[in-house]
Amino acid sequence: MQIVGYDTGADDAADESALRLATADGLDSQSLVAGTDLAYTLGERRCAGTVEDGRHFACDRSTAPYCDDHRSRWACARCVGDCDLPLPSCREEHAVYLAAFAPATFKVGVTRSWRLETRLREQGADRAAHLRTVADGRIARQIEAEIATDVTDRVRVPTKIAGLHRAVDDDAWADFLADYEPLSTDDFEYGLDLTDRPVAETVLTGTVRGTKGRVLVLDNGGSTYAVDMRDLVGYEVTAGGTDRELQSSLGAFG
Repeated sequence: MQIVGYDTGADDAADESALRLATADGLDSQSLVAGTDLAYTLGERRCAGTVEDGRHFACDRSTAPYCDDHRSRWACARCVGDCDLPLPSCREEHAVYLAAFAPATFKVGVTRSWRLETRLREQGADRAAHLRTVADGRIARQIEAEIATDVTDRVRVPTKIAGLHRAVDDDAWADFLADYEPLSTDDFEYGLDLTDRPVAETVLTGTVRGTKGRVLVLDNGGSTYAVDMRDLVGYEVTAGGTDRELQSSLGAFG
C-alpha cells in the first residue's frame, strides 16, 4: 500500500481531509478527521506515480515524492504577468489577497476569485484580506509582483508549523493592513486547540487532532506532532503503529 496523494479538505470536491492510498485492489482513502486513530508504519519511499481517471499508475523510480516524469509543473508558479494568458483559467476573474500565518508572517497571493476561501484554507492561513478583484490572471500577477517587492509571496511549511500553537499578532496585522485598503477580511479556525508547539515529524501513528492546510497534527504518547502531508507521499505503508522512537514535545512533561 502506497500513499499517493492527499486532500486538505478545503476543496468543495473533498468532504474531508484524507490521504489517498494505492492498494492491490485499487485506490482507497484514509480519513484524517479529528479523532481518527492511525496506526501505520512507513517503509520505503519512491515516486508516487500518477492518478488518472480513478486509476493509479505506479512508478518504480526512487525519486520522491515524484520523479521528473510525474512531477507537476504549474505554468503560473513564477508568473509575474508578462505572459499571453496560456491557460483557460488565466482568463477567469482573479482575486489578489494577503494572508497571515501566526504569529506575524504575511504573504501576498492570487487565485481565481471563486476559489479564494478554498485557496486560503489550502494554505492554512489564519487571516486574510481580499485586496482586489480583477478581470484575469495576468492583471492579478502584475499586481502581485508589485506587492511582492515588499511582501513575500511564499511561506514554507516549517514556518507555518512553528506558529501552529500561536495566535496572530493583532497589532502587527493591523499595522500591515494599514498600507492597503482591503475589500474584506476573514479569520479562519481549524480546531487544533494547541497550547505548545508540536514536534515536526514524518509519522503516521497516533490520534488525529486535525489538519491545517497540508499539515496533519497527531497526538501520540503524550506528545503532539505536526506532519507535512507532502512528506508522506510516496511512502509504502503497512498496518500497525510505528515502533520508531519519536522526539517528545514539551507538553509531554507538563
